[in-house]
Order: sequence, then structure tokens, then C-alpha cells
Amino acid sequence: MTKYRNSSAPLSTSTYNKQKIESPTENIYEAISIIAKRSNQINLDIRKELHEKLDEFATHNDSLEEIFENKEQIEVSKFYERLPKPHAMAIEEWLNEKVYHRNTDEAKE
Repeated sequence: MTKYRNSSAPLSTSTYNKQKIESPTENIYEAISIIAKRSNQINLDIRKELHEKLDEFATHNDSLEEIFENKEQIEVSKFYERLPKPHAMAIEEWLNEKVYHRNTDEAKE
């Protein structure tokens, strides 16, 4: 997770150069597909870590009367809310050439 904390991905909407995105594959649709798959991987990693951290605060009581506010749990949740979105991180990784990809059709030939 430390690699996601140090991400330089923008927190707000930004515009990207189409030619930069499609240049590694020479096909914009293939590039977007690869970025989407990487975004899903990042999202799953972040979600898994968040659930592990929140499970530390979980109480296993059946009583609804014992629900209370835990400041540490709120801070953990706020930290994850402030992270850049997974798609922004995936695009940054793609533009910085940190995503490995290969065309399986070329390997068969």
C-alpha cells in the first residue's frame, strides 16, 4: 500500500494527451482496456487493505445499543477517502511506463 500513498496522481479531474496514452500500444482502445484492468487491480488492493484495517475495530456483539464512535476508525476511513482514485493511479502508472503489457496475438505467431 505504500506505493499508493506516494502516488502523484491528481485528486481532481484532469485532461490527458490521447497520443501519450495510445503510443505504447498504438491503439487507444487497447490502452484503455489495459488501464481499466490495472485500475481494478489497484482498487482491489486498496479495498482489501482498508477492510483489514477496519476489521481491527470490528466488534462482534449482537447488541445495537453498544455501537459507538471510534475516532481511529474514522481517521483510517478519511485517509482512504483522500487517496487518488484507482483510475487516476492507473493512468499515471501507464504514462510513467510502470505497467507491463504484451500482445498475446503476436506471441502465437
